[in-house]
Amino acid sequence: MNQRTQGSAEHRSRPETPGTVRNFSVLLSSTSRGARLARLLTVDTLRSWGLPHERASHVVAELSANAATHGRLPGRSFRLTLYVIRTTLRVEVTDTRGDRLPEQQVPDAGAESGRGLLLVEALADRWGVTEERFPRKTVWVELDLSVPEPGSPCSGVGGG
Repeated sequence: MNQRTQGSAEHRSRPETPGTVRNFSVLLSSTSRGARLARLLTVDTLRSWGLPHERASHVVAELSANAATHGRLPGRSFRLTLYVIRTTLRVEVTDTRGDRLPEQQVPDAGAESGRGLLLVEALADRWGVTEERFPRKTVWVELDLSVPEPGSPCSGVGGG
């Protein structure tokens, strides 16, 4: 873990006060390894917050893989940001290819790729793209969370 990730991990473990906005943000290498780490950090963070992580981990896997594949510029990282405000989780993946906006495709039945944004749309309650100061763009997803009772099987704690 780099120092930025460690600092964010320490922040996550602080006790939360009512009305606190929880957040996590980290820069990751625009590689397949960085994309995998984004998914793992998402699961770890949401578990530490006691929130369900299944849908978010799939969304982060797709958005991070897209950032590492289509949003990659040599030597540039992508940023993963997670926010929880009340009962909404917002996932943001920012990369440095603002000139390449995501497009939904209808892949051939035998195609091995091209379904990522279809999966994101199926899992997300809302999603979109924010074009930022060139050359960046942020693909964001909002997931409505129903916060389960502590210790329930869907709490994201100890389960998959």
